[in-house]
Amino acid sequence: MIYLKQKVELLAPAKNKECAFAAINAGADAVYIGPESFGARKKAGNSIDDLKEIVQYAHKFLVKVYATVNTIIYDNELAEVEKLIWKLYEIGIDAIIFQDFSIFEMNLPPIALHASTQCNNDSIEKIKFLKELNVERVVLPREFSVDEVRNIVNSIEIETEVFIHGALCVSYSGQCYLSNYIGGRSANRGECAQPCRKKYTLIDENNKIVLNSSYLLSMKDNNLSKHIKELVSAGVTSFKIEGRLKDADYVVNTVSFYRKLIDSISNDLRPSVGVLQSDFVPDISKTFNRGYTNFYFDGKRKKFINSLTPKFIGEKIGTVISVRGKQIGLKTSVPLNISDKIVYFNSENELEGTTITRINCNNVELLNIGSIKKGSIIYRNFDAEFYKNLEMSKFQRKIPLSISVDNKGIIFKSFGCNSVYYKFCEEFEKSKNNTKAKDNIRKQISKLGSTEFVAAKVDISEDFDLFIPVSKINEIRRFLVKSLQQLSENNYKPNFRDTQVKNIDYPTKILNYSYNISNKKSKDFYEKCGCLVNEMSPEIEKPKNKINLMKTKHCLRDFAGICLKNSTDKRKLFLADEFGNKFPLEFDCKKCIMLIKEPG
Repeated sequence: MIYLKQKVELLAPAKNKECAFAAINAGADAVYIGPESFGARKKAGNSIDDLKEIVQYAHKFLVKVYATVNTIIYDNELAEVEKLIWKLYEIGIDAIIFQDFSIFEMNLPPIALHASTQCNNDSIEKIKFLKELNVERVVLPREFSVDEVRNIVNSIEIETEVFIHGALCVSYSGQCYLSNYIGGRSANRGECAQPCRKKYTLIDENNKIVLNSSYLLSMKDNNLSKHIKELVSAGVTSFKIEGRLKDADYVVNTVSFYRKLIDSISNDLRPSVGVLQSDFVPDISKTFNRGYTNFYFDGKRKKFINSLTPKFIGEKIGTVISVRGKQIGLKTSVPLNISDKIVYFNSENELEGTTITRINCNNVELLNIGSIKKGSIIYRNFDAEFYKNLEMSKFQRKIPLSISVDNKGIIFKSFGCNSVYYKFCEEFEKSKNNTKAKDNIRKQISKLGSTEFVAAKVDISEDFDLFIPVSKINEIRRFLVKSLQQLSENNYKPNFRDTQVKNIDYPTKILNYSYNISNKKSKDFYEKCGCLVNEMSPEIEKPKNKINLMKTKHCLRDFAGICLKNSTDKRKLFLADEFGNKFPLEFDCKKCIMLIKEPG
């Protein structure tokens, strides 16, 4: 066990109210969620009323709620965004996650600001600039190694947030224009069509195939579960799970898994409160993933891509030894269940799936046989028993109460300074049986039911000798619960931001399209910080020259086995898609970065 001064926040995604409540009850210390508009996941918006309900529930456990307002903003939307941020502040949202720097030209409330990874926080200079703007937290690029993370923490006194689990964008966040180029759906507007999950062919300048058509840009999923202790030691503030489009089952499983993992490192890392009650055993191999990678965490080049499929394959369970009608003989040692979903690769190397409807030893009947044949390797990507257990498991979060009773009154104490007292003003009779009186009040005062509290400790003084009717005990209990809830709400302390900011120099002086400047306020802000804005964002203005459609740590030269550090093969390479586009590739070998260029 290790014991550190700082707390470590487990930050969970929430598509909606159901997911937010599920995350909190599973042990999240914070949730991030999108309002109705201007979040980087356009399909995951929520009403102000729902967000208010989430905030009220979360704050009972000192769980924070962050709202994603992290798209670029157009001129005709600036007033709407300003109003939205005020509404979010008024309902108690703890912080705004932003991308567009126009917010520093707005009349904003003193709500905390977190710089999204889409701000491209990839250098000490940029992060120091954000610190000077009184930004409370930076979300670090997924591409950072643990040494780079540690360097930021040691160099700048600012909160740091690191992605530890979930889908990975192949591009640096905020630096992908491929979706916008192909179909007009901008990733910086929350509309990414995920062209990285499509098939491509790697060819040379003579159209000779270097790598056959496959999913050459489809990243495996992030999984830093083996490195949590390193991140804790590095001083990271917040561990972030990706997944604002995922359902509640995914959220519960991943949050439960990382909650147990973090708690196993130290019993004193949680910034939130509440005892978690559940018999569920999480397993992150059971929920959607494209295979796992720790990406660039250790600073080493590796295979980041799952070129076989962007879908969930699951666990390998065996090989088909016979096919008869809709029944297959399966060589397997894995216990199977009716309603399990299985997948396999067909003759065209595409993933197909079906459902188990009947099991007789190793003879398995399927909903449809598809193109399964003898020798097919079978995978299970939905374990019916696992999800049955998950659905049946109850997740509760309760705040332990210390209750004290004597002849003068009753005290309810939860955490911190949250303590309330009911002084007996009534003239209660003396009890005829002190033991029975004590048992009675212990039983009744502990009935906290559906409230967020649980009676962890009830101390009744030895000389307690009052007879208090059950109805009166219940009345007192309800009064104390309500008083403690109100006190806890009043004592909740949000982090307020100093909105008085001096104009300071931005570390880069000439700004092109890649700074995603999409409105006049953002342009004015950068100019006040000593910059020359050469180009606006590609979404509103065609850049003067051909642009980089993607900047990525994934290197197709390395993937093809012709890395220039180990090969003399210096052919020009291109990425060809199904629409006839032929994207030139450039390689910055010193930085281990690949650029996908605009054709033409």
